[in-house]
Amino acid sequence: MIKINFIDHTGTTHEVDASEGESLMSAAINNLVPGIDGDCGGNCACGTCHIIVDENWGSRLAARNSEETSLLQMTPDLEGGSRLACQVVLTKELNGLVVNVPEHQM
Repeated sequence: MIKINFIDHTGTTHEVDASEGESLMSAAINNLVPGIDGDCGGNCACGTCHIIVDENWGSRLAARNSEETSLLQMTPDLEGGSRLACQVVLTKELNGLVVNVPEHQM
């Protein structure tokens, strides 16, 4: 199992266990992490799974594709570590990953 730490906008940490190959969005939804909606079901079409990856982890993720970048440009909380959780596939190298969940989703 891969441990993921979601920190919500109030500072509360939600530690979840996820499987390798699962998307970060699925891990959040399956574990009822507040603030991750995933309205499009993980199809990179809505932006309701916006997360901000802790700067210590960003280099371990695959780069954003153009669709993800376009959707993220519409969020008011855009930061350098912004990602769509549906586009982050979990690997064992991401065990212990820390991500922040902004207060608002698109």
